[in-house]
Amino acid sequence: MLFENNDYNFDYDLLNLAGFNFNRPESFYKMPESNGRLVTPEEGLQRGNMWKDEYVPYKGLTYEKVIPTDEKERLLFKIMEMEFAVNDLNLYLDLHPEDSEIYEKFKEYTMNCIRLKEEYAKKYGPLTLSDTVNNSSYEWMKNPWPWENNGGSMYV
Repeated sequence: MLFENNDYNFDYDLLNLAGFNFNRPESFYKMPESNGRLVTPEEGLQRGNMWKDEYVPYKGLTYEKVIPTDEKERLLFKIMEMEFAVNDLNLYLDLHPEDSEIYEKFKEYTMNCIRLKEEYAKKYGPLTLSDTVNNSSYEWMKNPWPWENNGGSMYV
């Protein structure tokens, strides 16, 4: 019977049944080194977590690095990285508003995100409807739609 042993650890056994293996060496979970408590926004977006010490691969699987194929895609991917970093740090700051180090990173990433969005809008057109407000004409309709083969965004 499963419950005969008084030393039964429900949480440990349930996690093992779910595929977690706690007998792996610590080196299995090591991530690339980064300064401080955070990984880079690129690394954070790829793995879904900005925190250096809080990433454990599911069942030992790792993520596959996404590589942009052209300048437009590279710029869009940088925006996605910055937005992810801003959102992840925002969640942390909701619970730890006194952490000035993370707040400074949050401000830095927010400013980078704004700058990258402005650069993208100048080169390729607005990403969102609100990006058209500062233009002299209504430019949203001038962009190709996602289903058109000559443009749009493959991420929509």
